[in-house]
Amino acid sequence: MTMHNPVHPGIILREDVLAELGLTVTEAAKRLGVSRVALSRVTNGHAAISPALALRLEKAKVGTARAWLAMQTAYDLWQARALDLPAVRPLAAA
Repeated sequence: MTMHNPVHPGIILREDVLAELGLTVTEAAKRLGVSRVALSRVTNGHAAISPALALRLEKAKVGTARAWLAMQTAYDLWQARALDLPAVRPLAAA
């Protein structure tokens, strides 16, 4: 069952993780070893959670890398399905 319009995982990171821990983006970025700008772009839904960031979150004891990447993939796939793609023909005969 596919989710209707899933939330960007960066928003989940901002609202459900950082807010619950009382961390600012600046402090979280320092702890994760990433730039504040890069983490801010993710937490505002403007950039994807990369495999490297997912691993950093896992090492920081905030879920598993696989879970973060699964959320990102679900979000990306939903966004792609919402696009008006051109007609596609099968590559192989049925």
